[in-house]
Amino acid sequence: MLSSKKEVMGKREQNSLRNRQAILSAARVCFKELGYENTTIRDLIRKTDLASGTFYNYFRSKRDIFAALLADFLGGLNEHLIQSRRTANTAEEFIHRSYLALYSATARDPLVYELAHRNDRALNELFGSGILRLIMISLEDDVRDAVERKVLPDVDQDYLCTAFFGVAYEASLVLAGRVHDHPERGDEEVAMATCFSTTLFIGGLERLAALPCERPLP
Repeated sequence: MLSSKKEVMGKREQNSLRNRQAILSAARVCFKELGYENTTIRDLIRKTDLASGTFYNYFRSKRDIFAALLADFLGGLNEHLIQSRRTANTAEEFIHRSYLALYSATARDPLVYELAHRNDRALNELFGSGILRLIMISLEDDVRDAVERKVLPDVDQDYLCTAFFGVAYEASLVLAGRVHDHPERGDEEVAMATCFSTTLFIGGLERLAALPCERPLP
């Protein structure tokens, strides 16, 4: 009896996961074909084999689906970013690995990244922050750790993180657009964007570290 109940529960969980994934997959297709704003719940249901009642067991609205797509994207990316930065032994490794992780994720799933920026107001309401802040949620802690380990020079960390956000934000938008238009060039675009951003930062860090400026008192 116990074994039978576990099997039933296991099948229900698997079925639940399959239904959720079917909805998210349908959303990706509809958002790409119709656009986020023009996609309706009816469009999403038509792309699946699910009944309307079953659909609403998983998501109450299109916004909830949007949030789920972003949460999946950001959760996996942030874990990868932390691991990549914490194992870096030089400033170049720190910068290169961070950008490589971000740009690789964007190239693999440019739709999610573009959706986030096309719907910035919805994103702010859902998460209370901008998309890049969510992607780089742990950057400040990792920068402090890298400075303590002498991996990064002891420059103004607020400005450093802000500059990192700015380059990543704009470059990722360009990358997402290019990969969307030419998916066969995904790896090439990732390598190009990573090399460009890393070289830009490393050249600037060397000069920043030599500046005799101090942070003003609060």
